[in-house]
Amino acid sequence: MATFNNLSDKLGHIFSKLKNKGQLTELEVKGAMREVRIALLEADVNFSVVKDFIKKVSEKAIGEEVLKSLSPAQQVIKVVNDELVELMGAKHSKLVIADKPPTIIMMCGLQGAGKTTMCGKLANMLKKQGKKPLLVAGDIYRPAAIKQLQVVGKSIDVPVFEAGQIDPVKIVKIAREFALSNSHDIMIVDTAGRLHIDEKLMGELSNIKKVLNPTEILLVVDSMTGQDAVNVAETFNQQLDITGVVLTKLDGDTRGGAALSIRAVTGKPVKFSGIGEKMGDIEPFHPDRMASRILGMGDVLTLIEKAQSVITEEDALLLQKKIKDKSFDLNDYLDQFEKMKSMGSMQDMLSMIPGLSNKIKGANLDMDENKIARMKAIIQSMTAKERINPLLLKSSHRKRIAKGSGTTIQEVNALMKQFDQTKDMMRRMASGGRRGMKMPF
Repeated sequence: MATFNNLSDKLGHIFSKLKNKGQLTELEVKGAMREVRIALLEADVNFSVVKDFIKKVSEKAIGEEVLKSLSPAQQVIKVVNDELVELMGAKHSKLVIADKPPTIIMMCGLQGAGKTTMCGKLANMLKKQGKKPLLVAGDIYRPAAIKQLQVVGKSIDVPVFEAGQIDPVKIVKIAREFALSNSHDIMIVDTAGRLHIDEKLMGELSNIKKVLNPTEILLVVDSMTGQDAVNVAETFNQQLDITGVVLTKLDGDTRGGAALSIRAVTGKPVKFSGIGEKMGDIEPFHPDRMASRILGMGDVLTLIEKAQSVITEEDALLLQKKIKDKSFDLNDYLDQFEKMKSMGSMQDMLSMIPGLSNKIKGANLDMDENKIARMKAIIQSMTAKERINPLLLKSSHRKRIAKGSGTTIQEVNALMKQFDQTKDMMRRMASGGRRGMKMPF
């Protein structure tokens, strides 16, 4: 996640200096805390939040128990980690589901924050969880807002309720009746936004809230706006008493201060984060996992969840059977590439593995993804028989495949060698043997 790269780098540099010291003095810890304070302010974290955070960390970090421990530097890092988790809300705040359907989720925010797209992402996520969502077009002012929501709904196969450009309060009333009569257990309302907060906007949103009595009022804010995102969240919360925040563009080149400040300033949790442009690019916000990412410790749990979202238990059992039967072929190999691609970029996946997040910074991992694309092209240029039985691939076949895929014979040979290595590795893993194994990519 690109968001916290600068902050992670700076904190990593500060803590590496502490590790090199061995035993620590109170003066050295206070000096490090001054550097942490500057790093947080540069990341656009709210000033009062930084002040309170440094005070809490300093009080615990200069305690006798920490300074006299066997590894004081690690103890200081643990204190920082624990306080970061606490700052962002201690634990994941789940989406509230109504006891009696439909669960009504009112999405609000300023124009340009990505609210309409986030409505779609949320609907898509809930649909995958077995829900039957309905999107409601409540933004009647912005040009093409209704059309945009319809395009989003069509892309994820979720229906969109719209009643033209009539009074938004009437629209949501009719939409609720429609949801009830059509067995939609989730209703996500895309409300109007403005370029700035004004009385008319807040009045309309308040009226919609009164009529709907929504289960959740989620404020969508653009994390790239930094401190302004926190100010927007504070104002919306004062006016509407929001239930949670959704941060968009957390994958962008942003300093991340909003993610660290919003919970402390508003008292309301960040529930989800947008991490890309695709409909699947939404993650539940876990404070402990985010703290681990910020401190360069990786995020194995999110990586596992990503893998589970694309590889079902049925898929895993089928793959296991193919390995056991020695029937794993190039079609299966291609399927694994597709699953890897749907999990996200190589950079993001590797950054979630503890110990690798710092090592891969600056590495040209795009080359790896381009390599995977070329490998896919090679397999797709083979005949159905060749994919099932790679032993058919003689020299003339490989020459034809290289020409058809726009690659070289050397690349085709390299792919076949890696395919053989992968099969061998899988057989070893299935039999419990690990000696001599290495990843084929």
